[in-house]
Parts: sequence; structure tokens; C-alpha cells
Amino acid sequence: MKRRHFLKNIGIGSAGAAITVGSGVEAFSRDDKNNPSFNLDYAPHFGMFRAHAGDDLVDQLKFMADQGFKSLEDNGLLGRSVEDQNKIGQTLEQLGMRMGVFVVDGGDNWKVSLTTGKQDFIDNFVNTCKRSVEAAKRVNAKWATVVPGFFERRLPMGIQTGNVIEALKRGAEILEPHGLAMVLEPLSDTPELFLRHSDQSYAICKAVDSPSCKILYDIYHMQRNEGNLIPNMEVCWDEIGYIQIGDNPGRKEPGTGEINYQNVFKYIDEKGFRGILGMEHGNALPGKEGEAALIAAYRKADQFK
Repeated sequence: MKRRHFLKNIGIGSAGAAITVGSGVEAFSRDDKNNPSFNLDYAPHFGMFRAHAGDDLVDQLKFMADQGFKSLEDNGLLGRSVEDQNKIGQTLEQLGMRMGVFVVDGGDNWKVSLTTGKQDFIDNFVNTCKRSVEAAKRVNAKWATVVPGFFERRLPMGIQTGNVIEALKRGAEILEPHGLAMVLEPLSDTPELFLRHSDQSYAICKAVDSPSCKILYDIYHMQRNEGNLIPNMEVCWDEIGYIQIGDNPGRKEPGTGEINYQNVFKYIDEKGFRGILGMEHGNALPGKEGEAALIAAYRKADQFK
């Protein structure tokens, strides 16, 4: 069944045919012919279209689908109630959408500890991976973000790297039988973070040697930490499992900063990437106008063919 027919059947078909922004320009139509799918699979997050869709999670998902988005990203999934997780999973299935990453979040103590090799931190990580498997089943998730944490400055870098590898091997043993991959995210938020570069992430993934341990290549963070985006993606490509988006500076939608996203998206498409690209950024402008501008920015950056 085509999605526009499905939407009509569940009562939201053409009833709200057009949504307008403050300028009076028609922004969106709930008709697939006017809102075709994108070339790549971009995943918004909850709250990104709240001005148009309201606070209800199901309504937000329906709005995303109406605009041609085929996936959702929800970092905070693990902290949601089982009822909400089930609701999200059921709605994604009904709309023919995929689930992107959520964060394997074991609490602040774990986030700064995998480098230490301490058993209580490893145990917490392992238990959080087990909880993540159950949450992933409810939403049919295939990827979960893992951040090893901060430097342990009392230990040499090689020892910290070894500790992280051993912990991730334990996590991979839990996730692999369920088809769930942890994706390691090098970040730029603070120089205190252990994992900051793509080549470092590549070496760790090679050492863990599991389909359940791959790189989350966040274009925003990597532009800040190392630049040279396309060449660095190329040399790490066989370990990249997931991609996230954000322009720099500002961490907003494509076109608001220095990154030539049309070229980057073209490269990703030519590599045959059929995974999800998470829209992990804010809206440059507030309200309905900002939401309309964000979708227009993706339409423009997606015009690489």
C-alpha cells in the first residue's frame, strides 16, 4: 500500500492539506507527489518539527513521514517508558519508517570510565547493553551510539585504548546475536574526551573485530576535530556504520555553515551508502518558519544527482 493511501486510511490523508509559515508561502503538503522521498535517508529527531506537529510523539512521526523522511533518530530512547518505546515502534512500522540510533546511556559515571578498565564500570556497560537490546527490539533499531568517555590521565594512552577495546568486545558479544551494532562516536565537545578522531575509531573497530562495533561518523564533530571530510571518510569507509549531520559553526542544518553538504552527500551516495544519516543538529530559525527553512535546506543539499 502506498503511504499516501495509508495516511488517508488512518485519517490524516489530505485533511490538513497545506501548512503555511509566517511568510504566507505554502511549506508542505500531505501528498507524496509534492513531497517525494529524499535521495538519502535523513532522520529527524523528536522536537525538530514541534511547531507544526505539536508535542505528541506519534503526530511528530506522521509529520516527518509526510515530508518524505523515512527514518527517526532518538538519542533518548533508552530513557523513555516501555509504553512510549512500543508506541514509537508501532508507528514507525505503520509509516514504513526505520529507527536510527539511540544512545547506550549507562549514566554519567559510565561515560567517564571505560578507559579505566575498572570492573564495576565494565559491569554497568554490559548491563546497559542488555537493556539496550530489549529497547531495540521494541523499535526495530539496528544501531546504538556508544561514547567511551573521558581520558584517564593516570594511565598511558595505549593502556586506555586496550581497556576500551576489551569493554567493547564484551558489549559486542551481547549485541551481535541480536543484529544490533554499537557505533562509536568521536566527539568535539571537549578535549577531555578519549575518542576524538576517525582514525582512532577505525583502529578500535578493527581491534574489536565485530559487525556490532562500527564508527558513527558525525560530520559536524569531524569537521571541528580534523576537517578533510571526504578523504578521511574514504580511508575509514569499511568501518563506518552510521552518519550524522550538522553544519559548522553553529551545529544547525546544511547550508548554515562552511560545509559543502551537497558534495558530501554526493560522495556518500556514490559510495552506495544505504544506511541512515541522523539529523543531529538544531534549527537555525525558530518556529514554523525555521522548520520550513530546515526542510528546504535538505531539499537543496539533496539535489546532487
